[in-house]
Amino acid sequence: MELSVQITWLFILAIPIACIAWTVTHEEIFKEPRLYCVERSQECKKLVERKFFYLFTCEYCFSHYITAVFLIITKYKLLYDDWRGYLVSLFALVFIANIYMSLFAFLRQSLKVEKIEAKLKDKELKEEINK
Repeated sequence: MELSVQITWLFILAIPIACIAWTVTHEEIFKEPRLYCVERSQECKKLVERKFFYLFTCEYCFSHYITAVFLIITKYKLLYDDWRGYLVSLFALVFIANIYMSLFAFLRQSLKVEKIEAKLKDKELKEEINK
């Protein structure tokens, strides 16, 4: 496969990886299982158990496992045609997926700040009108 095609696949495959990792570790739909995992990651007696449950609370950690699943499904290799291609693609996909998640988190935080500022301005206007 040509390098340009491999790079295109890299940036495209990282999108669903980032979406799945973010959704499981941050969104409301998985809140209860995530809270359970947070609790277990802090309270389990065995180190292995704590680390296992932590995987479902950290988008960076979880993205490695999602990436591994995607590599099994797609057989995507980067730069090399043997096992090294899988290894390079694993870390490259995790890296790009985490850039996507960081950008999404930044954008989301910016939108929250704007929303809060707008509510405060509305509240101030209502108070001035009522005076």
